[in-house]
Amino acid sequence: MTHSIEITSNSLTVETSGLLKRISVLSYGLLAYNIGCAGLFWLIFALGGLAPSGISTLRTESIQSALLVNFGLILLFGLQHSIMARNNFKKWLTRFIPEATERSTYMLMSGICSMTAIYFWQPVPGVVWSVENTAGQVVLWSLYALGWTYLLISTFVTNHFELMGLRQVYLYFRNKPYTSLPFTRKYMYRYSRHPMMLGVLVGMWAIPVMSVSHFILSVLLTGYIIVGVALEEKDLVKYFGETYKKYKKEIATFIPGVF
Repeated sequence: MTHSIEITSNSLTVETSGLLKRISVLSYGLLAYNIGCAGLFWLIFALGGLAPSGISTLRTESIQSALLVNFGLILLFGLQHSIMARNNFKKWLTRFIPEATERSTYMLMSGICSMTAIYFWQPVPGVVWSVENTAGQVVLWSLYALGWTYLLISTFVTNHFELMGLRQVYLYFRNKPYTSLPFTRKYMYRYSRHPMMLGVLVGMWAIPVMSVSHFILSVLLTGYIIVGVALEEKDLVKYFGETYKKYKKEIATFIPGVF
């Protein structure tokens, strides 16, 4: 009788411990999602001049120093996004954290790096262009909104919750096995292999007033996108094989008929 009570007690302890772990993983995923989205939306609005950037009291003494700091901030942003997206890094990381939290950790660090870059961005004086014409402003603001909306919609065409790490932690919480999503080429993916990055490029450049600070940020982020897409495509070819090779031959990188 005592032995049965001990077994039941141990089972309850293990079950409680497992439930607490699953709740912790889910809570971590939700926190990471919110921080990642906060960084993304701050970047979106900062690029349009609709949110403050470079609000740190730390200031460089020259334009050259400002350029160097800004380059370092985007380098940090780019390295985090590129390195943490590589399969070898994922395998290494999941030796220390639950596999279900890998994507959430990526989201968390993306949000932190984005907010760090915006917060410490060093202002550079000057304006590259300023559109005064009302019709021109309407067109550019419309493109700005369209670009970022296109990005958001693109995440749901694949699977927004998978991309942001929520699906993984939810399945873990439900104690269900993770299943990979199939390759998709629906909607905008029938015309562009990287509609998310296309949305970023449009939203980033289509603004009526382009300050030198925002111009530098846009140039550096465009450079990161070019490099990041090249690295991502290598991983996609390894993962999907001939399916992606065929897709790559048939569908444009960003815009049909361009590059």
